[in-house]
Amino acid sequence: MNGYLIPVYATYLIATVGLCSWLAATLHRNGAVFLADVFADRPEMAEAVNRLLVTGFAMLNLGYGFFLMRADGAADATDAFEVLAQKLGILLVSLAVFHFVNMAVFHQLAARRRQREMVPPVAPQRWVTEPEPAAF
Repeated sequence: MNGYLIPVYATYLIATVGLCSWLAATLHRNGAVFLADVFADRPEMAEAVNRLLVTGFAMLNLGYGFFLMRADGAADATDAFEVLAQKLGILLVSLAVFHFVNMAVFHQLAARRRQREMVPPVAPQRWVTEPEPAAF
């Protein structure tokens, strides 16, 4: 094993766990607002779904982050830094994609709920008769 990779692995591990933990807490706190809108009539369901989503987020992203951890080698400190930057970049872009997919799902759920709650159009209040054609 290359001696330069040990600090890369340690830094990457700390950064991955820290980022995923911070993002999970942020999503739990701010996602509660979106889920409260989706499950307006069942607040306990909103909280349960929020906890399950955060749990799934943590498992998926930490697992993916650990999967990305392996590196082939680094000849010097510059290579080691580039390996670290590339791995963190891939992780952050992946986390962003997962986040935006989640947001799109929440948006669709809320839109469906709003569609179901829409009041039907008002029935006509009076009928207007067609005017007689003008005689020329």
